[in-house]
Amino acid sequence: MASKHSALQDAGVEKMISVYVSHSNLKQLLSQLRFSPHTSIEAVKSRLSQNTGTAVGSMVLQLFDEGDQKICDMADDTKPLGFYSPMDGYRIHIIDLDPASCTANGWLEDTSSVEKYTISEEDYEKRDDTFRKFKEKRLAEGQIWSKQQVNMDTYEEVVQQIHEGDRCEVNPGGKRGEVKFVGLVESLGPGYWVGVQFDEPVGKHDGMVKGKRYFSCSAGHGVIVRPDKVQVGDYPEIDPFDDVDEI
Repeated sequence: MASKHSALQDAGVEKMISVYVSHSNLKQLLSQLRFSPHTSIEAVKSRLSQNTGTAVGSMVLQLFDEGDQKICDMADDTKPLGFYSPMDGYRIHIIDLDPASCTANGWLEDTSSVEKYTISEEDYEKRDDTFRKFKEKRLAEGQIWSKQQVNMDTYEEVVQQIHEGDRCEVNPGGKRGEVKFVGLVESLGPGYWVGVQFDEPVGKHDGMVKGKRYFSCSAGHGVIVRPDKVQVGDYPEIDPFDDVDEI
């Protein structure tokens, strides 16, 4: 079976090499970088210069294997990276020869001399994107949830008076129809819901909500609402010609 590398070569896809990068003046290991094996050492230095700030002319590169053993110095800028046979997971170590480099003395990693941002209590209170405002909003949402819980209890009381087959009127709108479902609909929220088949196509669906069927009716005649929107009683189907004057 051909290797993955061979398959990539056969497909004309160039194999990239992923290496770690370390620096003589920086404690932290830089993120992995990917290079083509055909990239010249000079071009590698140019890219590393952009990542670290070390000038190309002040840079010496060394190659280390996964066991942290030094392989070689990559001293010839005209050679391609592949000449030194790096592999995925190897590490390129940068030695910065410039004593005045911006990386010297750990300046890039030392934040002790950086001026800290401060804000007055008055200005902080005026802002809308603070943690304090976020916390106040969540507390307010908690209060709203408490009110919703009261409504849940109310729904339970109202729904006891509603039964499948009852004629009803749904408000607002005064739309009439027949109760087809009474129960829980988790996809719409906690508490009780009532499914209604309208006499006219003024609904939203055919009794199926979010992929689950709760009752069946003609398309556009069904709706599921909270119990407090439904009034059951003697609600005959409305004759659309009732308001038409006789000739």
